[in-house]
Amino acid sequence: MEEKSSCDGGHEFKLLLSCPSGLSPSQVSVVFNEAYDRIPHPDPFLEQSIFEVWEERERQNSPLYNWTNFRYGGYTFDVGNDPKQQPHVSLQLGLTNYRDFVGTNLSPIWERYLVPSEDDCIQCQHTSSPLGNGAVVETSDKKILVLQRSNRVGEFPGYFAFPGGNPEPQDVGIVSHDGFHELNQCRNSKVSQEMFDSIVCEVVEETGAPANSLLPYGSTFAELRESHVEGKGPSSMRVIWRTWLLKCPAATEEALHSTI
Repeated sequence: MEEKSSCDGGHEFKLLLSCPSGLSPSQVSVVFNEAYDRIPHPDPFLEQSIFEVWEERERQNSPLYNWTNFRYGGYTFDVGNDPKQQPHVSLQLGLTNYRDFVGTNLSPIWERYLVPSEDDCIQCQHTSSPLGNGAVVETSDKKILVLQRSNRVGEFPGYFAFPGGNPEPQDVGIVSHDGFHELNQCRNSKVSQEMFDSIVCEVVEETGAPANSLLPYGSTFAELRESHVEGKGPSSMRVIWRTWLLKCPAATEEALHSTI
């Protein structure tokens, strides 16, 4: 496990957890609970500001959709005492939405939502902090795929980025904490699987690489990083996966052709 910060062109990230050899699905689990949702700020002005910032963004980038995301609430990392025991990471997730993300993490007054604390989760308890994912896609001919973001998106227009997006609560039948009657263990298992399934979907959709070109369980958990926006504070938590493509060298050419 490592913790360090990096900066590239004013865009910083803090590396919270690094697993260079990668973690398989059996080594990654999720605890999904409303205890990890955003805590409303006690200042009513700041809560009202979320709606005002969202309305202003809608006027600039209409239409916007207020989709639901998983919210990052922390993690535990267990290496165990037995040398033969595999390391295990457990992600602590709640729910948030795009409106709260725009109105807190991307707000012009984002600093006022932070709590003075050395603990990242306490410091960001009033911010949206959605969990995203990104894939370092390595082909069998030893190339890495990157995509260029549209100039019409709200965040980082025109930038080069790894394929990625967000694991979707709706894909495992979660729209809120209310009315979700499955046993916690079953629910957490579904959310854990969504972490892996979602990054495969993102790679397929964004690169054009066919699903059957990915190695079975070709994505492994590599990093957990806290992203920062230039001139602003923590924007989101992102899980970085390593993903391998089978086809060589056509996989690289076909995928790049489909995204340029």
